[in-house]
Amino acid sequence: MDERLSDNPAARRYEFRVGAALAYVDYRRASGVTTLTYARVPDALGGRGVGSAMARAVLEAVRERGDKVVPACGFIAAYLARHPEFHDLCTSS
Repeated sequence: MDERLSDNPAARRYEFRVGAALAYVDYRRASGVTTLTYARVPDALGGRGVGSAMARAVLEAVRERGDKVVPACGFIAAYLARHPEFHDLCTSS
């Protein structure tokens, strides 16, 4: 699977391209905290692990920025619950 993550600050989202298809995670940023608000994977990509790959890539990008994360999106929250290697990013504020 050819996939690539990019930050689109104008749209306030991380975009995850898989071939010609686009999945994304919307966010808000404020003083060292990135709130992940909504994740969308096109139906055509469902069941192929794209959402999990995107969540991992987004959380790695947040870590690289030096931010903490607030998982306001249910999908991202569920991913975090299953992946303790990202628990250090979590904040309750």
